[in-house]
Amino acid sequence: MKRRSFFLGLGGLAGCTSGRKPRLNVINYSDYIAKETLSGFEREFEVELRYSAVIEGSEETMARTMSGNSGWDVVFPENRLVQPMREMGLLAPLEPARLPNLKHLTGLFRRPAWDAALAWSVPYLWSCCGILAGTNAQELNRWQDLWSPRLKGKITMLDEPSEVFAACLKILGYSINTDSPEELRRAQQLAMEQKKVLRAYLNTEVRDQVAAGDVWAAQLWQGSAQLTMDQAPELRFVHPAEGYSLYCDCVGILAESRRKELAHEFVNYLYRPEVARANSAASRAAAPCAEGNEGVIARGEWFRTSSGPTQRLRDRLWTEIKSA
Repeated sequence: MKRRSFFLGLGGLAGCTSGRKPRLNVINYSDYIAKETLSGFEREFEVELRYSAVIEGSEETMARTMSGNSGWDVVFPENRLVQPMREMGLLAPLEPARLPNLKHLTGLFRRPAWDAALAWSVPYLWSCCGILAGTNAQELNRWQDLWSPRLKGKITMLDEPSEVFAACLKILGYSINTDSPEELRRAQQLAMEQKKVLRAYLNTEVRDQVAAGDVWAAQLWQGSAQLTMDQAPELRFVHPAEGYSLYCDCVGILAESRRKELAHEFVNYLYRPEVARANSAASRAAAPCAEGNEGVIARGEWFRTSSGPTQRLRDRLWTEIKSA
């Protein structure tokens, strides 16, 4: 989930009501919303939320919604998925008049590059990718350090092709959004070389292994890393010196939804300042309604949507990496 395993079936999700209460079906990443946000919305609007926090990666978001008959109403796509989901007809246009709380958005999130008019999505939480390091890897400060023979069998990378390619491309001095087949193949070769020392490709499930000392260093999203560090303060998060990826998970309403008015109420509710703060604190990711973090943004690079040929090449290269 991936970043960010799917254990709930989709049967029954299309139902509109449970008893006499309207129901809204929301699918999200794990560890990505405050419990009081859900209970507060249900109480105030007298509805039932069917909420599943089971997505573990951006590719899974697409897989779970692209049928156009998934049964979900509200979804949280990564920023680079907004354009392809819109082009596939998966997202409903947003109605600005129903979203007055968007006035609380700050900085670049008022007009994000991936959806400048906020016509199809709204930034929800953003973060970056780096390294969660244990006490046995205190000198680690760069992506390149995750190739060290000293760490053989003690390091993991995310099971997320975009992030693995991003780390390799940054080591090579390239953009994480390159369209160059030559640069992508060089990044693939670097990833292949790392497999000599790599323990596994893992997502959020690696956190307990780092806390226990079984894994010394793991490529991980900062929010997930911070949740671990809250329980194990001896760990640290590294913003790699070569640079790193930035991502923003957005919120959108699926075109298939039959509850778009209620879905807009839910989206608008997320941008009440106190609700946004609670979600940020629960997830340990940054809210787009908060100032600060300019330094982290300045040193990172936002993911962009890949062209069709580039994405197909990336998919093929990743398959070769995993099967090697």
